[in-house]
Formats: sequence, structure tokens, C-alpha cells
Amino acid sequence: MPGHFIVFEGLDQSGKQTQAEVLRDHIVARDGRCELLSFPDYRTSIGAEIARGLHGEREYGPDVMQLLYVANRYEKRPQIEHWLRAGVSLVSDRYVASSIAYGEAQGLDPVWLTEIQRFLPPASLTIFLDIEPDTAVQRKAANRDRYERDLAMLARVRESYRRQAEAPSWARLDGGRSKNAVAAEVISLVESRLWRR
Repeated sequence: MPGHFIVFEGLDQSGKQTQAEVLRDHIVARDGRCELLSFPDYRTSIGAEIARGLHGEREYGPDVMQLLYVANRYEKRPQIEHWLRAGVSLVSDRYVASSIAYGEAQGLDPVWLTEIQRFLPPASLTIFLDIEPDTAVQRKAANRDRYERDLAMLARVRESYRRQAEAPSWARLDGGRSKNAVAAEVISLVESRLWRR
């Protein structure tokens, strides 16, 4: 089985991490090698700085925050490229499109946000788990970060994701359904798009 790079995008609480883990387990059970990624990766020094910005310990503008997010992905580029060359499939919770969606929602140029990430390995398939901003809030009532508390901004983020999801390498799924219903559609989608060729 060739290595593919599958990314889950969407608002927080849309089920990205859950679905990424389910898909990873499915690929492994299929006798495939698979690694799970999540961005931002708070274990790195850049990731730790992102956490400080998200929780109000640092005052960074939207451009600086997105540059930190992008740098955090570039930190992982050598490992991502190594895995893909070795035929390992990758499943990621967030990637390039997150900076475009959140940056655009804060007034940054989506063309610039795309350009500064063009040397990152591209996703084979990006799955957008679409939920209402109100649903995101209902699923996480406490300990929300600065982005999660701003419903108007989340609505703009969702619109950016919906625009991006018109690309051929994307799929938009209803993330408001049960975990099992979404998982079944994800697996069917990945099987048909990437492996039944």
C-alpha cells in the first residue's frame, strides 16, 4: 500500500483528532504503516510559543501567530518527507489549510498564507469536517482558547474552509453527525479516493 498524506481540517471540536485516530487504526489493521500527526505540535520550542500566544501569555499579531504555525509545520517537514518516501501513510489533525482559514478570518491575505507554505509536502486528501460554530462551543464549554471564544471569527474560518473545500483534493463531510457515522464515511472516502484505483 503506497504512503498517502491525509489531513483532517475543521473548527475545534469538529472531531478531527477522533477521526484521525480511527483512520490511523483502520490503515494499520489493513497491514499498512501509518503515523499520526497533529498541528500545532506543542512539544517543540516553536509549539510552546504558540501555546503561550493562544493562552494570552504573549501578545502576537495574527501575522506573527500564523508564521509560528507555519514554522511549526516546517520543523516536521524532514520527518514527513522521510515517512512518505518510505511508503508510510500519514494522518494529520490540521495542516496547511488551518493557517489559511484562521489567517484569512483575521484579515490576512490567503495568497500569502498559501505561498509561504508551498514547500511543505502536499496532502493527498484533505477532509473538512464541517460543523456550525455554535456546535463547537456546545462541545467544549470550558477552557476555550482565544480563537475558540470568538464566534464571529469562527464563522469566518468556516467560510474559508468551505471555499478551500471546493478544490478537487478535498472532501467536505457533515461533522455534526455521530462519531461512527462520520468514521464510516471517512473510511469509504479514503478507500475509494486513494486505494481503489
